[in-house]
Amino acid sequence: MTRPFPGWLGYALLLGLGAAMDILSRDFPAAMPFWMPWEFSWPAFLATLLVLGWFFLGLARVEKRPAAWRVGAFLAGVMLDYAVLQTHVDYYAQHMFFIHRAAHFVLHHLGAFLIALGFAGPTIRAGMPRFLVPLLDARAVRRTMDVMQHPAVAPVLFVGLLYFWLLPQIHTRVMLDADLYDLMNWTMALNGIAFWSLVLDPRPKPPARLSVLTRALMILLIELPQMVLGAVLSLSERDYYPVYTICGRVIDMTALNDQHYGGLIIWLPGTLMSFAAMIVVLVAMRLNEERAEHARFGV
Repeated sequence: MTRPFPGWLGYALLLGLGAAMDILSRDFPAAMPFWMPWEFSWPAFLATLLVLGWFFLGLARVEKRPAAWRVGAFLAGVMLDYAVLQTHVDYYAQHMFFIHRAAHFVLHHLGAFLIALGFAGPTIRAGMPRFLVPLLDARAVRRTMDVMQHPAVAPVLFVGLLYFWLLPQIHTRVMLDADLYDLMNWTMALNGIAFWSLVLDPRPKPPARLSVLTRALMILLIELPQMVLGAVLSLSERDYYPVYTICGRVIDMTALNDQHYGGLIIWLPGTLMSFAAMIVVLVAMRLNEERAEHARFGV
């Protein structure tokens, strides 16, 4: 019988490590190295370490291991998300708009894209404790995912969250409220993973939810609104986010330059991610067609 990973001792050590990091980051934040949390988050810490532990255990359990490049993509995405949430990057993101936009680009685009590209769900499921697996199949969870990944809802939600958290009045309130700040980060990360997992599913329909044509249309639908928002912020002569002046910028930069760089991050890398997604979808389509041909002719 396979021993549960990491075992109760492992979970205890995980909690002990988290408690130590919590105390250090709370009482001695300025003395901590850059790679340590500025503001420790138990949810981010546990989500990262548990998912990684279950993933590695799942690799030993699944009959067909995912390709090495998928494993690498998943690990890179998880670590990128952790880096922007649980290192001193988070401190700079709270005091510079363009760094904040770069952090959200990771959470909503690059990190989520890589996690989805890893297609690690079956592997993580195989490594989870047995008593937790039914939670994934709970009706509430499935209905929530059905709504979030509905083809008419997913692109609206993806772009809508980006716009919502950047409404000047909302953004000012969020940056001054730690709980709302955490909520913003979690919604961006989870929505990004849900959206890109839907678009980058390597399987044909069925069992995938969407056809290739629908996925391509969704990619096009999210591209233009992001370009518009990025252009507005990068070309505007008005500072929409004075909260960064109020809190104090940690890099010597004017408010407009800070905003312009942030707008460019929304505009250019966001557009490139859409192009990358389109390429991945087309490659997956071609591979699925080749597999179908081989199966048809018994090659």
